[in-house]
Amino acid sequence: DDKVRVTAPDVGGGFGLKNFLYSEWVLLTWAARRHGRPVKWVADRMEDFSAATHGRDIRATARLALDAEGRFLAFDAELLANIGAYLSAGAPGPSTRAAPTAMGGVYAIPLIHMRTTGVFTNTGTVDAYRGAGKPEANFMIERLIEVAARRCGFDAMDLRRRNAISQLPYRSAQGMSIDGGRFGANIDAAIQHADRAGFMGRRRQSAERGRLRGLGFGCFLETSRGAPQEGAEIRFAGDGKIELALGTESNGQGHETTFAQLVSEQLGVPFDQIEIVHGDTNRIPFGMGTYGSRSLAVGGSALVKAMDKVIEKGKKIAAHIMEAAVEDIEFKDGSFTVAGTDKAMALAEISGAAYVPHNYPITELEPGLEEQAFYDPLNFTFPGGCHVCEVEVDQDTGVVDITSFVAVDDVGRVINPMIVEGQVQGGIAQGIGQALYESCIYDSDGQLLTGSYNDYNMPKADLIPNMRVQTHNTLCTHNPLGVKGVGEVGAIGSPPAVMNAVLDALAPLGIHHMDMPATPQKVWAAINGASMSQATE
Repeated sequence: DDKVRVTAPDVGGGFGLKNFLYSEWVLLTWAARRHGRPVKWVADRMEDFSAATHGRDIRATARLALDAEGRFLAFDAELLANIGAYLSAGAPGPSTRAAPTAMGGVYAIPLIHMRTTGVFTNTGTVDAYRGAGKPEANFMIERLIEVAARRCGFDAMDLRRRNAISQLPYRSAQGMSIDGGRFGANIDAAIQHADRAGFMGRRRQSAERGRLRGLGFGCFLETSRGAPQEGAEIRFAGDGKIELALGTESNGQGHETTFAQLVSEQLGVPFDQIEIVHGDTNRIPFGMGTYGSRSLAVGGSALVKAMDKVIEKGKKIAAHIMEAAVEDIEFKDGSFTVAGTDKAMALAEISGAAYVPHNYPITELEPGLEEQAFYDPLNFTFPGGCHVCEVEVDQDTGVVDITSFVAVDDVGRVINPMIVEGQVQGGIAQGIGQALYESCIYDSDGQLLTGSYNDYNMPKADLIPNMRVQTHNTLCTHNPLGVKGVGEVGAIGSPPAVMNAVLDALAPLGIHHMDMPATPQKVWAAINGASMSQATE
């Protein structure tokens, strides 16, 4: 591998699609070597729609058992999972290894059974996409709660609150050791922020205009781990700058900002003196990449451990130069000081002195202040939350308008609030796309009919509502930052919230089920089918 160099500068959004080794990439390297010259390949849109991995093709049948007081007793799910025409890198994983980790959502359900059957078809391969199995798992329980409330005469939010995990740490029926969270409190906050109490008044106003209005909730449990280990290296340049070599390749999450913030705060170095290096195998000693919302929880933890090693080594060098005991050296705001004295040395001075052998016992310490560290997560992190969607449905056209969206999430310690909000908003937009617009359609001959943006319907900017993103956080107990994965929460909580809102709007017409996406055609057909059925009756 030392004969091969791979660079991946500034990759755009990936969401799972770019995690896998596609055959074209291997053929390109062969062609370049065969011809002895650079080779460039660009997939056109049709090629990308046809050959890149697709996401979320599951047909599920699920059951929920409750006692007379509405306590959840058992949850059973049968999944029929399309694998596509052949296996890609992790194709069975989302429905067989990832989905079970979040099965049952944020609820204390003592018994859970799940069976997945994978089938090969003539479609494109199906693999991990933002959330990877967790959206499916949470969607099933959230829809079942609505059905159970309607059939058994419970209030759906009372059922959620009554059964939310409250005793922590909690070991789920599927073996997950959930270390912390505020699952019930997220529900309460979502109800308040969404003004559930005023919904009936808004519904009456919509009815006066001939429109149907619905309010939908979707709680979720994300299980974000991103194993195996990740590495980080800190290097000190002669001009006083610090170089961070990280293996968590960025594809739009703001790594250059967040990782620099961590170093600036812990080492007391000006933000503009920090350079992030990634996406180059010649400059990165080790790296597993970005997936599973792992970058900060795993890569950031490795960086914290590397900084701890820098500080400890710096204390030894400072103690030798300032003729003090190591235990008397304190580090704060970028300076090493001798406790109780005015003796001090800046980190930049120590890093320079670290290269001069006579400044400290060379037999004890290697020259330089560079340090490398690895972090291997022992457990998942468990972000959780509750999303609320309010919609209006035009009965004449079947068009669903989202009038408001509220997200209440617990993502652990927030390093950069703006980036967190953007990550949640982006995930919600994708979840709205899954719930209302996006679908890969094949004809009876196996021809992809949605092979371009002329046919594949993506939510446009004017279809995405203003979102109110709230974070009320509990710290992860088993990584040094206390952070939890945030990259996928928006895409997990939003589909059930949107679909529950649509079906709440359609419930007065006797419509209680609809498969995603709830396109205008599908909603219009359901409304008119219900109208015709009522007229016949």
